[in-house]
Amino acid sequence: MKLALKFGAVALIALVLTVAPGGGPTLNVLLTLLTVAFFVVIGLFGFRLFREHRFTLDALTDRQRLVLYGSVGLALLTFTATRLLFGYGGLGVLGWLVLLGLCSYGGYWVLVRSRRIG
Repeated sequence: MKLALKFGAVALIALVLTVAPGGGPTLNVLLTLLTVAFFVVIGLFGFRLFREHRFTLDALTDRQRLVLYGSVGLALLTFTATRLLFGYGGLGVLGWLVLLGLCSYGGYWVLVRSRRIG
């Protein structure tokens, strides 16, 4: 019963935001705020990881650090260009996925290389 009430409340809010006059722009503002909050939380999480693992990052070789920071930077640029890339249709979505896959592989490469002994 509680789940049905919660679902009904969310559905009612969604209905009001889509049907009410000015609901579309209000919904866009809310979605933009949620997106900004999401990226701020990711940034804070990344900063916390950086502070906790500073010694490990200093122990990486220059090449590993370059690949790691380059992968993070490319991921940020890819997320920033999401709307632009998705505007190109299927080819843009494929490019977006390839770029994020490349970033993931860079992080994985650094992880594997940093754990090798010798």
